[in-house]
Amino acid sequence: RLSGCTCMRLRKATRRVSQIYDRHLEPSGLTITQFGLLAYLASTDGTTIGALAEKLAMDPTTLTRNLRPLIRDGLVVHEPDRRDRRVRCISLSSAGREAYTNARPLWRAAQNQITAVIGDAETTALHTQLDQVLVRLTD
Repeated sequence: RLSGCTCMRLRKATRRVSQIYDRHLEPSGLTITQFGLLAYLASTDGTTIGALAEKLAMDPTTLTRNLRPLIRDGLVVHEPDRRDRRVRCISLSSAGREAYTNARPLWRAAQNQITAVIGDAETTALHTQLDQVLVRLTD
């Protein structure tokens, strides 16, 4: 029986939460996945697809597929590394930084809705538990 399947429960919860974030982010033209990629890139000075995939626990092929529209729309730049031209780096363009900045209040509204529904203490506990699970599953 799949009713006891942890993966199924997590995926259902993730779909519901993603729908809430996507509805809030819709005016920005970004999905929560795209916003998350821009947010991560906003905190770095360029990174490789492999390093980003590892950080996000994503398959590099899936990450590349998710980055494609951001590169096409000029929000993300994919170019040779300044230090080693053989390595390709991805980083935010100025348009990407602006899109991220403009979408942050929409993301914040989604975050606030989730917290209001789940509760402050429960949200904090959920974050703690998920962080611990990720560490345990990585080891």
